[in-house]
Amino acid sequence: MNRTVPRLPDQSLAPLARTYAEAVSGRRRQTLLGGVILALAVLVAALTAEVDPARLVANIDRLPSYVARLFVFDSGPESGRSVLSDPAEWYWGLGRWSRLLAETLLIAYLGTALGAAGGFLLCFLAARNTGRWPVARFLAKRFLEFCRTVPEIVFALVFVVAFGLGPLPGVIAIAIHTMGALGKLFAEVVENADMGPVEGTAATGAGWIATMRFAVLPQVLSNFASYALLRFEINVRGAAVMGFVGAGGIGQDLIEAIRKFYYADVSAILLLIVVAVVVIDMATERLRHALIGLERRS
Repeated sequence: MNRTVPRLPDQSLAPLARTYAEAVSGRRRQTLLGGVILALAVLVAALTAEVDPARLVANIDRLPSYVARLFVFDSGPESGRSVLSDPAEWYWGLGRWSRLLAETLLIAYLGTALGAAGGFLLCFLAARNTGRWPVARFLAKRFLEFCRTVPEIVFALVFVVAFGLGPLPGVIAIAIHTMGALGKLFAEVVENADMGPVEGTAATGAGWIATMRFAVLPQVLSNFASYALLRFEINVRGAAVMGFVGAGGIGQDLIEAIRKFYYADVSAILLLIVVAVVVIDMATERLRHALIGLERRS
């Protein structure tokens, strides 16, 4: 068997080699230009934000020092001892913190449920392949963009002023932001749906709502549920921060402990939040994988 690799004549290889070299050179120039632009953008951002590297270096030791103080008692007869030496004293407020943590979870759950419902209703209008009315599609997309652009904490500040302290502002803030985020994700899932069943259902004379119900929804429902569960994980963490502005939940006690320098209380509450988030992440991950598995088997 002849294993000789055929080779083009040198006069034919030369133009190809030049073309390849020019392409590589052009790509390198583009990469270099992109790096320069990125460096300039970072420099401008640093100057605008008044970042002081010298100050950062001079105070870099304060962070580990603060973290170390979180795990020792700062007052009383236990002062100076590790929190692990007396877990009962460390978690003296476990009952109250557990109730506030449960309130945080309920805020996240209700906000996610309301936001997912709103995103579900708007995604079919915002999707390119199912939104029949251009004006409605434009308005739905712009509304969803507004909802997800404004951070939850800003919405919470506004609603605390409007409705007062408590969990209600947190629920509304999370619901609005979730509606914007899930509405976009849901619309992208709908746009990737197979349009064959849609055309077949429409050919029978079914209306738009019936077509969405029987032709599109069965294809996308498992993905909708998966995205909603993922968003719930995110909202649990977001709901913990809502208390910083008085929107209910365990964040209220956390920010109070931080402001009053109750270091042991800060670490106790943080650990409680971390454990709760880890458990929820593990549970929702299993649910998402189960839903994805059901969709693949179907």
